[in-house]
Amino acid sequence: MRLLLTADPEIEVPPLLYGGIERIVDVLVRRLRAAGHTVGLVARPGSECPNDAFFPWPGASSLSRRDTVLNTLALARAVRAFRPDVVHSFSRIAYLLPLLRGRIPLIMSFQREPTHRTVGLAVRLAAPGRLTFTGCSDYIARRGRPAGGEWHGIPNFADTESLTLGPSVPDDAPLVFLSRVEEIKGAHWAIEIARRTGRRLIIAGNHSERDDPEGRFWRAKIAPEIGKGGIEYVGPVDDVQKNALLGGARAMVVPIQWDEPFGIVFAESLACGAPVISCPRGALPEIVRPGVDGFLIQSIEEGREAVERVGALDRAECRRRAVDHFSADAVVARYIDLYAKVRARLARS
Repeated sequence: MRLLLTADPEIEVPPLLYGGIERIVDVLVRRLRAAGHTVGLVARPGSECPNDAFFPWPGASSLSRRDTVLNTLALARAVRAFRPDVVHSFSRIAYLLPLLRGRIPLIMSFQREPTHRTVGLAVRLAAPGRLTFTGCSDYIARRGRPAGGEWHGIPNFADTESLTLGPSVPDDAPLVFLSRVEEIKGAHWAIEIARRTGRRLIIAGNHSERDDPEGRFWRAKIAPEIGKGGIEYVGPVDDVQKNALLGGARAMVVPIQWDEPFGIVFAESLACGAPVISCPRGALPEIVRPGVDGFLIQSIEEGREAVERVGALDRAECRRRAVDHFSADAVVARYIDLYAKVRARLARS
């Protein structure tokens, strides 16, 4: 198939620094080409992801009205030049506007909760059967369905090939909190859970230095605890450090306080064999099977109980869960199936 993928214009593909979805697009393009497909990419100028045809966005901001117009026209030109069988957008839904009445199948992927007004408008404007939606979890797909259209939950993937199983850990292995250190990620819960269990806690991730709510959260609730009672902060970690940290963890404790759209770090933890202790919000019930590869808790006291029970879980089974459901191979196969489905539907119409 000839596939044209798009990423937002702000960050290169792959990203030079942080950029979660840009990493997803980069790996997806590479795997699709390796599977024999011809893949074009519309992305920020300077993107170095290998592709069969590259079309740079002329506008650098997704929020600028002027840039949105420029990028909408640019995508239409790219479609005329590349002649794809399917267009798969990880960028703004507005860029698809000129294509909605055409004959090319369009897939729009959401990494966060969709805006019902925008989705509903696109569904009404699109020719029947032309526009399909995916969410990065079944949770996001469920949130989008009331606005209309056909929705599929296809998760993001972790780099399970680079992450390695820590098959066993000593009884005194630390708990790990790995995420941005902010209130919605539950770092304060993780600290209290560690204290109640008498276990060390390693906190890894960046935090706000500004005078904003998250900066104040860090200074009031987290910073004063560092260095006390086995609470350690190591800052942001790279992929090698992440692998070592999770592979040596008794469990990853990230008790989220919001509806997480997906959370790649949870799949990464399982890939390293570290069970996950979190809360049953957002996509977490799709990732963690309670009593099999972690626990989903409703309180700090339930978190304490989960830590006491986590040693009985099979770390190799955690790894199998990640590889079977959240590896690049597993997820790319689902996208390829979807491409074939929407293309066949068009052929019948």
